[in-house]
Amino acid sequence: MESFSEKVPQILPGILLCLLIAFPAWFLGKAFPIIGGPVFGIVFGMLLAMLLPNIAEKKIVKPLGFGIKYTSKKILQYAIILLGFEMNLFNIIKVGGQSLLVMLFTLSASFITAYFVGKRLGIKANTTVLIGVGTSICGGSAIAATAPVIQAEDDEVAHAISTIFLFNIIAVFIFPFLGRLLGMSDLGFGMWAGTAINDTSSVVAAASSWSSVAGNNTALSFATIVKLTRTLMIVPITLVLAIYTSKKKKRSPKGEALEQYSFVKIFPWFIIGFIGAAIIGTFFGIAPTILSGLGQIGKFLIVMAMTAIGLNTHLKKLISNGFKPILLGLCCWFVVAVVSLIVQTLMNFV
Repeated sequence: MESFSEKVPQILPGILLCLLIAFPAWFLGKAFPIIGGPVFGIVFGMLLAMLLPNIAEKKIVKPLGFGIKYTSKKILQYAIILLGFEMNLFNIIKVGGQSLLVMLFTLSASFITAYFVGKRLGIKANTTVLIGVGTSICGGSAIAATAPVIQAEDDEVAHAISTIFLFNIIAVFIFPFLGRLLGMSDLGFGMWAGTAINDTSSVVAAASSWSSVAGNNTALSFATIVKLTRTLMIVPITLVLAIYTSKKKKRSPKGEALEQYSFVKIFPWFIIGFIGAAIIGTFFGIAPTILSGLGQIGKFLIVMAMTAIGLNTHLKKLISNGFKPILLGLCCWFVVAVVSLIVQTLMNFV
């Protein structure tokens, strides 16, 4: 078995390609936070794959292909670990009691909707899971964390990311308008945005728009903390999916060796790293600037990983199969938004 040092010459060219593409995607994501670096990364990767079709067909020179695959799998997992440093467990515990009930109902509603609608539309199981997870938890980060656990293909990840991105953009523009139409309070809107908008950047954008009109940052602060609390649901969801995937593979009729799909092999160990990073960031007295810096590195690595996924995605195939995932995303997103409002109303929180 090759050691990591022996693998470096094989994977380095592909990693460097992803790194070069990730830099402009990262800076464009900063300039246009509503879109975000991961979306730019995956789009740039897909466009380059069109110019170099052998990448998408997986026939490219082996060293480059190895590095691209390593970036989309392993570096993606390291990125999730680094994101844990930005999680302050005290803030999450404080807000969690208020938002937990809403989260449980929206999570359940999203997954039930994804299962039945995805089955009805004949969408691939992995794509259905990724869209359900992305809608109910935290958009691209949840998709990134879940993809290696369920062994999703790059085109399945690309479908999910593009679908989530579409509804992130829509949410930023219509949530503040709908919130005012419904006469919501600052805290009520913060709860709604934090539990019903997919991606953190879009939550912040929508809540900022609300707060700028309200003249205070109540909605923005509350929405951000609720969203970060919601992000922690990645941990139990990935564990459940790991167990399910392991059992499903063991029942596979294709004759694979059972030990190949043991729970130990499929267990998302990087999630343990994510929890450990959150504990270190909360209890070890590390300067906030350092913690924020580590989190930013993690976000940049996610842009790299999404670039690698874009490089491995066949754009024509993505477009030809693209309508059904969008319809599934719309159904999940609508159900999550409505269920969040209903539960908040019953809790007298709106």
